[in-house]
This record gives sequence, C-alpha cells and structure tokens, in this order.
Amino acid sequence: MTTIQKIKEQCSRLRLYHVPKVVERHCIEARERELTHSEFLCSVLESEVASREQKDLQKRLRAANLPPRHNLDDFDFNHSHSLSESRMRELRELTWMEQAYNIILMGPSGTGKTYIASGLVHEAVMAGFRATVMTMEDLVTTIRLKDLTPTCLAAYNRLLKLHLLAIDDIMMFPMKKEEANAFFNLVNTLHEKASIIITTNKAPTEWAQRLDDEVLATAILDRLMYRCQIIKLSGESYRMANRKTIFKD
Repeated sequence: MTTIQKIKEQCSRLRLYHVPKVVERHCIEARERELTHSEFLCSVLESEVASREQKDLQKRLRAANLPPRHNLDDFDFNHSHSLSESRMRELRELTWMEQAYNIILMGPSGTGKTYIASGLVHEAVMAGFRATVMTMEDLVTTIRLKDLTPTCLAAYNRLLKLHLLAIDDIMMFPMKKEEANAFFNLVNTLHEKASIIITTNKAPTEWAQRLDDEVLATAILDRLMYRCQIIKLSGESYRMANRKTIFKD
C-alpha cells in the first residue's frame, strides 16, 4: 500500500471526506513549492474545512426555502420610498439578530414585504446562521401535523433550532383555536432566543379578529413586539406596476 493510499484510508476512518480527493494534488504542489511538513498539513486541512463550510452553506440554503427573487442588491429603492438605503444597510448588517430583535414588515400586497424578508433570510444564511422563510399557511400545517407525522415533527424541531424565522402573510386567514395556541407556543419558545420576521397586511390590532381570541393575540404580540422594529411599507404594487403581457402592442 502506497503512502497516498494509507492517507486516504486514514482520512476515511477520521471522516475527512474531502482530503482523499485532493491529497495527490496537494502533494505535487508541496514538492513544487518546497513546502514544509507543517505548511503541507495546513493546506490540506484548510481544503477540508473549506469543503465542509461550503457543504454546510448549501445545506442551509436548501433549508432556507428561499423564493427565486431574494437578492437585496436588486431592491428597487426608486419604487419603494418606505425604506431608505441607509436603513436597508442597517438591516443587512444583522446586528439586530444579536439581541434577538424581531421585525414586522407591514403594508399592502406587492410593496416588497416578502422580498425584504426573504432577502434578510438569505443574508443570515450567508453569514452562517440557520434561517428559513415559510408562509403562515405552511407553518400552521407543520404545527397541526407535528404530532401525527414524523416528517412534520422533524420540520417543527428544525424550527426550534433556527436563529431566524421569517413568517410570510401572517394572519391572512383565520386560525382555529388549537392552531393559535400552538402558534403561541412556538413564538414563546423562540422568544429572546431567535429573531422572527413577520410580513402582514393586517395591523396588529386586527390580529385578535383573526384569532377570535383577544387574550391570545395580546400574548403573541407581547412577545413579538418586546424587541421589535415595525417597518411600514406603502405604495403601488410592484407586481402590478411591472406586470407582463402576452401581446406585443
């Protein structure tokens, strides 16, 4: 057995899966550049770390459930005058996540709520955080079925480990009593441990109507708004202003 083969075997036992793929190239480079043993070992380990970080990033990106449009570099400040470039820069720095601050994006349909929320989730993932965006409908489904199916239970447990959860279109539809209670339990569990982004076209004062329980709505709002930045978006729907047509004229 050659030295290279022995290295690959030992890497397999140590679960260093990237090194065996590049060790021969690193050996050639080490000879050509006359690297010391420590320099050679450092370069090999650096490649393993880089590979693992890239795989971890791809895993977090898949779990983030991002829509096709989420790059905040493309945000149209000319269309939306509700959020300045300086405020957007502050949001993208993610310092608010260090104190588990929440963000409520409020405004009519098409004013950029989902786009901003998804963009901030993407920024968080790229910064090394566990983050995801999901509609309120999907979240309620996960909560409702978590005690019935292993898949939903696993999905719910992943929510509890997030650094950032973005909930899209909250309170768009009425919630059943048991669903509202389960949602409160989730918010209460994440309270001061993770950040939550809410997008809604309903004012917080209207949430009690959707929940049909003023006490429960107050309890949810109390936790969401303890450390919270409310951003009110306004203006014409971006989708309607940029709608496409199948006709040439």
